[in-house]
Amino acid sequence: MATFPLPLADLFGHWGSYGVYALVGIAFGMTLESAGFGNSKLLAAQFYFKDMRVFKVMFTAIIVAMTLVFLTSALGLLDYNLVWVPPTYLWPGIVGGLIMGVGFIIGGFCPGTSLVGLATGKLDAVMFVFGVLFGIYLFGETVGDFGVFFESSYMGRFTLPELFGVSYGAVVISIVVVALALFLLAEKVEAVVNKAPQPKLPGWSKPAAVALVALAAGTLVMGQPSNADRWQAIAAESQAKLDQREVQIAPAELLTYMNDSKIKVIPLDIRNETYYNQFHLRGAVHLPLDKVEDKAGELQLELANTVFVTMSNDEEAATEAWKILKAESVPNVYILEGGINAWLETYAGHTISEDDKVPNPQPDQLAYRFNAATGSRHEAAEPDPHFLDLKYEPKIILELKRAPTSGGCG
Repeated sequence: MATFPLPLADLFGHWGSYGVYALVGIAFGMTLESAGFGNSKLLAAQFYFKDMRVFKVMFTAIIVAMTLVFLTSALGLLDYNLVWVPPTYLWPGIVGGLIMGVGFIIGGFCPGTSLVGLATGKLDAVMFVFGVLFGIYLFGETVGDFGVFFESSYMGRFTLPELFGVSYGAVVISIVVVALALFLLAEKVEAVVNKAPQPKLPGWSKPAAVALVALAAGTLVMGQPSNADRWQAIAAESQAKLDQREVQIAPAELLTYMNDSKIKVIPLDIRNETYYNQFHLRGAVHLPLDKVEDKAGELQLELANTVFVTMSNDEEAATEAWKILKAESVPNVYILEGGINAWLETYAGHTISEDDKVPNPQPDQLAYRFNAATGSRHEAAEPDPHFLDLKYEPKIILELKRAPTSGGCG
C-alpha cells in the first residue's frame, strides 16, 4: 500500500509541485485572515484574555491535524517517519520562545500572521515584517558569538511520548480532552474579563467534539505500526532488492565514497563490542543490532547527501539492520558486501598470514585473528587511496529526502 507524504515532485514535476505549495499557502493565508489573524489588535487581545480566538483557532487546527496524522499512521496510510519533526534544542528553544512571545505581545503579530497582514496592506504588519527581516539579518551576523549555546541541549527528534514513556495514542487522546476542556475555560475567561454574558456554543460544536474524541480514541485502540508492521508493508519491494543484490555494495565502492568530499558516508558497525574493538573502519559508528531502531530517528536528521552502510562480519546482522532502517524510512541505506571479512580480504589480505585466518568461520564470525584490539588503528581501517583503482559495479543512488519545514505561527 502506498503511503503519504506524497512525492509531489514525482507526481507533478518540479514547477507543478511549487504550484501545489502556492495553493496551500494561499488557502492557509485566507484561513488566517478569515479568522481575524491579520488584525494585530485581535491578536494582542489574546494576552489580555479579552479575545482568545488565537488559542481556540490555532489549537483546534493543532489537535485536528494531530489526530488525523496519527490516525492515518495507525491505518498505514501515512508514514509518520517521513513527517519532519524539528529536532529539540531544549534551552535555546525556551529562550527563543520567550523572545518570540515578547515580540508577539509588543508587535501584535507573529511572523506568519504578519505576512497575512502584509498581504492585506496593513501598515503595522508592513513594519513588523521589516522588523522580522532585520532581526534575521542581525541573527545571521551574530550567531557565531553564541553558537555554543545555540547548539546546546540537543535532544534529537524528541516528542511527548518519549518524555512520558507512553504511546502516541495516549498522548493524542489526552491532549484532545485537555484542549476541549481549555476551550470551555477560555469562553468563561473571556466572559469574566469582558464583563459580558458567556456566548452560547454553536449547535455543531458538541457533535464535532465527540467525533474528535472518538477519532483520538481510535488512535489509542489501534496503536502505531511497529517496525515489523512497517517492514511487512514494504517487504515485497525491499526483499526483491535484497535478493537481486541491488543494495549490497562492494568494498571498493564504499572506499570510493569515503574519499568523496561531496558525499557523507556513515559506516554503521552492527557487531558486538569485542569485534568492534578488534577492528573497525575509520569513522564507523558502533551500533549494536538491538539499538538500531532507537537510532533511526537520529539518522533521519542527517544531511541529504548522507549514505549509511551497515556492516557485520559477514552480511547476516547487517542485513537485519538494513531491514530495520528501511522500515523506519531512513534513506540511502546500503549493506557492505561480504561484511568486514570481505573488507579485510580486499584491503588487508596482503598483510595477513594464513595463520591469522580462522578456518571455517561460523556465520557472522570474524574470519581473521587479531592479537590486540586495533580498533581503527589498523592500516585497513583507512586504506591507501591507490586501492581506488579497484573495479566494482556502482549501486549507490542518492534518494530524495524530505526537507525541513516550518509550521504554525513560526
